[in-house]
Amino acid sequence: MHDEATRVSRKGRSSRLPFVIYALALGTFLMLTTEFVVAGILPEIAADVGVGVARAGMLITVFAVGMVVGAPLMAMLTLRMPQRVTLVLALGVFALGHVIVAVGSDFAVLLAARFLTALATGAFWAVAAVVATRLAGPGAGSRAVGVVNAGGMLATVLGVPLGAFAGQLVGWRGTFWALAVLAVVAMPMIARHVPRGGDGHRSVSVRSELAALRSGRLWLALAACAATTGGVLAVYSYIAPLLTERTGVPADLVPLVLAGFGVGSLVGSVLGGRLGDSRPHTATILAPLATALILLVLCFVSGASVPTTVLLVLLGLFGLGANPVLISLAVRYAGHAPTLGSSLSVAAFNVGTAAASWIGGIALGTGLGVTGPLVVGTAIAALTLVPATVLAVVQRRRDTGVGPGGVHALF
Repeated sequence: MHDEATRVSRKGRSSRLPFVIYALALGTFLMLTTEFVVAGILPEIAADVGVGVARAGMLITVFAVGMVVGAPLMAMLTLRMPQRVTLVLALGVFALGHVIVAVGSDFAVLLAARFLTALATGAFWAVAAVVATRLAGPGAGSRAVGVVNAGGMLATVLGVPLGAFAGQLVGWRGTFWALAVLAVVAMPMIARHVPRGGDGHRSVSVRSELAALRSGRLWLALAACAATTGGVLAVYSYIAPLLTERTGVPADLVPLVLAGFGVGSLVGSVLGGRLGDSRPHTATILAPLATALILLVLCFVSGASVPTTVLLVLLGLFGLGANPVLISLAVRYAGHAPTLGSSLSVAAFNVGTAAASWIGGIALGTGLGVTGPLVVGTAIAALTLVPATVLAVVQRRRDTGVGPGGVHALF
């Protein structure tokens, strides 16, 4: 099976990905932009709707909760719906949610609209990964998911800074209007280029989808999803105080450092997807190992600006590089329920983000100070190696029947 995967992956790399993959990447760009852009315009939102900044932060929290709940829930509710229709409707609901926020003045309405938007985001992201995998073919599935995922990573480089800039230029509501318009523009692109047939959704039952939950390999992949993202986000969530209070980076240069992280994550997502088609377990073990080592070194050198900046770029490169591979594995190990597997990976990423950022916040208030999140992130990233390694061992034994002495054949 490994030889076959290698052969088809070579074939996949020799041909271009379908245009629709890039259209899907545009969708994920919008999705991740809206998830993170609120942080850059939070004070303006709080002042406009008459709430404190801390309370306004619930707009971020409720979106994360909506992603965790919405991805698997919407996957089941849209089970018998053609994937093309699901993607277009998700973009439509996404646009509607942003219009409601853009014209709303009541904070409760804004929260409800953000939750609605998160449901649409979860549905789009989960189905997009399945469609990308199917249309790219078995030899380029991880590569295609890597490109789609890179659209989300590009949001950290361009989408979030541009959204914050637009908020300063035309007001925070202008940011939401712009995202709504872009979502509407993306709808006909998706409708035109995603094929009508090939879904397989109409003949699938909820019971057969839920049967995928019995797959131990699926749960190992989901555990790796949560841990690998948690290790990075435990640090990223509190990177500003680390840079300004310990590293000595001026506050106005922090966005440049974050842009470097974003560029690293963008490149890592693309490269990780390419490697994942031929050597998936190499990617899922190498990435968290490198991440844990980078974070460990950061614990000791974070007082120096140059090495800290370089290591943060490398953190973006390795820290999120395994994500497209893990999504592809979740889709594969879900068997006849690929959309459920993809949606659960989205939920797992957000669970890891929420839990790790919470623990990192606790560590920030201890004697460790701004280095506390670094310690937390190092530990979580190292824990990723447990499910990743077990998954590699289990899969290799299933593929080849190799016994304990054949672990060397994993790669």
